Amino acid sequence: MAKIKTIGILTSGGDAPGMNAAIRAVVRKALTNGVAVKGIKKGYQGLLNEEIIDMNARSVSDTIQRGGTILGTARCMEFMTEDGQQKGADICRKHGIDGVVVIGGDGSYRGAQALSRHGINTIGIPGTIDLDIACTDYTIGFDTAVNTAMEAIDKVRDTSSSHERCSIIEVMGRNAGYIALWCGVANGAEDVLLPEKYDYNEQAIINNIIHNRKRGKTHHLIINAEGIGHSTSMARRIEAATGIETRATILGYMQRGGSPTCKDRYYASIMGAYAADILCAGSTNRVVAYKGGTFVDFDIEEALAMQKGISEYEYEISRALAT
Repeated sequence: MAKIKTIGILTSGGDAPGMNAAIRAVVRKALTNGVAVKGIKKGYQGLLNEEIIDMNARSVSDTIQRGGTILGTARCMEFMTEDGQQKGADICRKHGIDGVVVIGGDGSYRGAQALSRHGINTIGIPGTIDLDIACTDYTIGFDTAVNTAMEAIDKVRDTSSSHERCSIIEVMGRNAGYIALWCGVANGAEDVLLPEKYDYNEQAIINNIIHNRKRGKTHHLIINAEGIGHSTSMARRIEAATGIETRATILGYMQRGGSPTCKDRYYASIMGAYAADILCAGSTNRVVAYKGGTFVDFDIEEALAMQKGISEYEYEISRALAT
């Protein structure tokens, strides 16, 4: 197998705290291995636009504590086409890039898979706050995002208690309910609505609110996942049905920002270094993962075929603790 001389690195899809730690680790570990590094700005769109820069150890100095991604990110419809994928691989070869590290979610992995089919060695690193990648127990950004949400919910709960309100707080996660589940338990919510579990029986929520008010509870906290959404209209319906002042708060993109936690910095750094090592050794079409307490890698096709769901036991615990 031909020796890898130059690797590229890009971040794709939604940004996540800790991505910069992963970029830093890839760059510095590759340089340690005697391999040059080029940064590809704005994801696959930047690759097609040839927004490619040389990177050295100084390029990633003072970045590990920063949220977002220093390389930028964008979504690219053109790269979903065969012509766009071939063009991306040709541009890699034009710039002397033998392999690419892609930091992102499932959609980003499919792009990496396409580059691999066109002869460019690729390694994926799981970067998403949603924790929805089945092959790994950890995704870069989740820990920071869930702590950001938890702290914000604590503050909303304080004012909800003061005004004896019902509060619906909507957290991110796309169609996955992990942020909502964790916050539901950590914030002591009375109801947690998850895309994987919610039966859209709004009357059951209303009955629970009324029952708790009769028991003497002066406020009611509902954590609503992004995949369910419609928190504002839900709040209006609940207030009309119960007569209890109800407010909706959508936390939104604040969950993607901010300085990453120690866990996100550490895991992202190990994953980045791991990705650089296996790419420099000639591996391709692989995804770095944290599984069962250790850092491993999977074939991208195998990783994309895996299924992940909310633990029934953990969900039942969230319900039991809310009683």
